[in-house]
Amino acid sequence: MQNMNTKEYTIDATGQPLGRIATRVATILRGKDTPGFRKNIVADVRVLITNASKMKITGSKMKQKTYSRYSGYPGGLKQPTMTQVVEKKGYKQILETAIKGMMPANKLRPLILKKLTISE
Repeated sequence: MQNMNTKEYTIDATGQPLGRIATRVATILRGKDTPGFRKNIVADVRVLITNASKMKITGSKMKQKTYSRYSGYPGGLKQPTMTQVVEKKGYKQILETAIKGMMPANKLRPLILKKLTISE
């Protein structure tokens, strides 16, 4: 159930660089743009990002940037490039990972990220 005071933001990603979108969304989700910001409270906002597949990826990030994950087993380090991640999971995953990296790594992060919706 949604509160009456919930602010909703819609951000069009067309032609905007990945990092600019991610920082803007991270600031809004944390509530740092409001006068009543408190770091231990989840802001009462919702963010919808549209046209994620039309955002601008600058430089040669598509070939060079890697996303590391480790399974915990010997030899279990996987490092797919941005191109491989886009082919498999889409631009939504790249944007979500960038925003998640800008959030504090604490118990509030999953609660904050639930308020984010990304459409390709």
